[in-house]
This record gives sequence, structure tokens and C-alpha cells, in this order.
Amino acid sequence: MKINIIGGGPAGMYFAILMKSADAAHEITIYERNGPDDTFGWGVVFSGKTLRNLRAADETSHGEITRNFAAWDNVDVVHRDQKVSIHGNSFTGIARLRLLKILQRRCEELGVVIRFRQEVTDIDSLKAECHLLVAADGVNSFVRQKFKDQFRPDLSVRPNKYIWYGTKELFHGLTLTFRESAAGVFAAHSYKFDQTTSTFIVECDPQTWSEAGFAEMSDEQTRAYLAEVFHPDLNGQQLLSNKSKWLNFLLVKNGRWSFENVVLLGDALHTAHFSIGSGTKLAMEDAIALKESFDQTSGVAEALQRFETTRKPVIEEYQAAAQESMVWFERARDYMHLMPLELAYVLMTRSGKVDRESLRRRDPKFVASYERSRNPSAGSADVSSA
Repeated sequence: MKINIIGGGPAGMYFAILMKSADAAHEITIYERNGPDDTFGWGVVFSGKTLRNLRAADETSHGEITRNFAAWDNVDVVHRDQKVSIHGNSFTGIARLRLLKILQRRCEELGVVIRFRQEVTDIDSLKAECHLLVAADGVNSFVRQKFKDQFRPDLSVRPNKYIWYGTKELFHGLTLTFRESAAGVFAAHSYKFDQTTSTFIVECDPQTWSEAGFAEMSDEQTRAYLAEVFHPDLNGQQLLSNKSKWLNFLLVKNGRWSFENVVLLGDALHTAHFSIGSGTKLAMEDAIALKESFDQTSGVAEALQRFETTRKPVIEEYQAAAQESMVWFERARDYMHLMPLELAYVLMTRSGKVDRESLRRRDPKFVASYERSRNPSAGSADVSSA
């Protein structure tokens, strides 16, 4: 097949890798508007299950990824200057740019052509010259917009503001930190992704954002303000910007996933809130599902239909859980009255995917401490699991 891919992020490159590995005769070209060393954001997160999926799909790139990741099993919740740790989880972090470079090298090894700094304007011609056009062009997908009557996108702009920073302070676990200030409540999502750097995403509701006056602040002023809010957590380290700016999360769904020979992939197709660390994971697992659909069918139309039929229920379940998590953070100020241990428990069960018994299997000490805190007569609560 001749395959054109718009977007050289993890979704587009990984699909190219899998298809080219399956059949070297495929002619695959990726069109990426940025340069090979351009990236936005800092680290990305994979679960242990996702890494197993990546190993089964392409052991070569999996080996490179796992040689460059940071791993942890704890979720830390910081509230009222107290840290509660919940163990028994499986997460890894890797720098987004490092991941992109690994996938770029793998594409080059296999003979996939990547045309960097190539802005696609004539989608109709690109569509007409290939058997398959993959739109992996991100959350603000131009392809999705052009063919909106076919894809029937459902786009919801969420109220909370967030900004994606880095820091040299190392957070040894997926850390959720809550700080109350005169302006309101701030939440930070942080984790290390290599030996020197952590991701540090700050989120707040629109009232807090407005009260703080961020609309009038420069990048430097914003970083200084937030570094002061999170001063106890950053230990004097600065917040690092990489074209960081305040955003509203865009929840993306589509009524149809493909039409004719065009298919959406990754954030162009769907999004799930960053509080469950899912964007890159879902994008690469999309690529696996789409490639497997071609393995199991005899033509493009059949493969694209199978992709939607088999993958859509998985995404809908994931988006439902992510929705619960997203709404929880939008209402975070309503939970600040909780004690640290209680807040940690509510956080761990917020999405509905984790209940008390599954949490008990992960970390029986944490659940026992929580249950004692709810029934003080049974014994004193032990919250020093950090």
C-alpha cells in the first residue's frame, strides 16, 4: 500500500513503524510541520500494561524506550503539607523529545520517509494519491476540521486552566499536590521522566486563574508566581518553560472515525484528561489496533471499519473514566476540607476504575490506614506510608 500520514507525533510514527515492519513493500510517508528536534511539553507517562503492549508490537523500539525511562510504583498525594503514598502501581516516564527521537530513528531504519517542516495544505491531493491517509495531526486536527461533516466531531472546551512546565526538582512518583492560596486552589501533577527533570503541570479553576491575574502576566511572572505557590514542593527549583502557555483542555470525540480512505488517529480522534496520564499511551495503542485491523482484513474499507468497531468501546470506557477524573479536578476546591488520608483515598477512586478492594490488593497498608481513620475506635490511623 501507499500510505500518507499527516503528523509526526507518537501516533503517526508508531503506526508507520508497525506497518513497515509488517511489510517492507508499503510506501509510507509522514508529513510533519515541525522540525525533528521540536517538541512541546516535557515528559509523558506509560503504564506497565502499555509497555507490555509496545513490546509485543515492536520489540526494537520497546527496548529503546525502556532503556531511557524512569519507573515508579507510588502515587503521592500532598495536602496540608502532608504526603500520603499509595504503592502497588506501575508507571514509567520518558522525555517526550527522547521518545520522538527513538521513533524517528526506528522509522529511518525501516525506510519510512519523514518530511519535516512540511505544512500540508492540499489534503485532497494527498488523499487521492494514496490507498490510506492517516490524520494524526493532533488535538486541533486540520483534517478533522476539513471533513467535519463526515467525522461529526464533538468538541468540548473544559473550564479549568492548565499549564505544562518542567522542573529540576525530582518527584519520585506520580505526585498530586494541592495548594490553597489567596487566589484559590492550585493542583500540580508532577513526576520525574529522567534522572534530572520532572514534568510539572499546574491546573486551577477559572475563578482562581482570574483572581491570580494571570491574564496580565508574562511567562516569567507566571512561573515566579506559581513557584511561590508551590515553594514547599519545589525546594527552590525554578519552573522551566518550553513554549508553555495556559490552555483549556479540549475533550475530543468523533461520531465517525473514518470515511473513504481517511482515518483519524490519536488526539485528532479522541482525548482523555491528563490527570490519568493517557494521551501518548492511547495514541500508540490506537496505532497497534489500526495495524492489527489491517492484519485481519483484506481491504482498506474493511480494516477501517474493524478498527472503529473493536477500538471504539475501549476508548469510550477510557474516556468515561477520564471524564470522572477531569470533573473531580474541576471541583477540587470542594474537597480541600478533607484530611490528607481521606483526600488520597477519594483521589485514587475518583474515576470509578479503582474500587476499595482493588486498591487493597495494590496497597493493603494504605487501605487499612484509611479504614482506621474512618473508625478511630479500631486504632490510630497510620498515614506515614510516604
